[in-house]
Amino acid sequence: MGQRVAIYCRVSTADQSCERQERDLTAFAGRAGYKIAGIYKETGSGVKLDRAERKKIMALAQARHIDAILVTELSRWGRSTIDLLNTLRELESWKVSVIAMNGMTFDLSSPHGRMLATFLSGIAEFERDLISERVKSGLAVAKARGKKLGRQRGQRPKSDRLAPRVLALVAEGRSYRLIGRELGLSKNTVSDIVQRNRNAIVAREPNR
Repeated sequence: MGQRVAIYCRVSTADQSCERQERDLTAFAGRAGYKIAGIYKETGSGVKLDRAERKKIMALAQARHIDAILVTELSRWGRSTIDLLNTLRELESWKVSVIAMNGMTFDLSSPHGRMLATFLSGIAEFERDLISERVKSGLAVAKARGKKLGRQRGQRPKSDRLAPRVLALVAEGRSYRLIGRELGLSKNTVSDIVQRNRNAIVAREPNR
């Protein structure tokens, strides 16, 4: 029996079509004797974070339902060098390869594929260092211009945003603990919100 593969096609904009990628990859799978487990298509730019179809393929790989992923080019699969490396590492742990029709192929079952993954790891590390350096440089420039960074003293963005809901639930007689659990706040934070807005509470609070 041939390897089980998932075909992944992606285009960047809605006016483009995955038809050519699907046709070429299906033909490629037939020539190689692969068994197609599914064809997954989506539209989104390379930096788009929410790739629902790619997530489905990763779930198949983790469940060991496929042996490889077919793409026309690695750029169709990875959002960036770091993203590509991270997904390749996950796939390697599940013994699943990414096979590209054009350019580099990461057949992680072969020494050549593992060597390329190691090489990519070095590039990704360099990219991470560059990003870190740019962030530090940007923060230094902002600080030199007198800009205050991070949350300032007295600022409570989350609790201030949720204060109306907290007060409404208190008025309904909910306990601080249950309110905190429902809204993702600590009991103490709920209590602080109540203390700051006591005049806005129109119902008598139950004993706590």
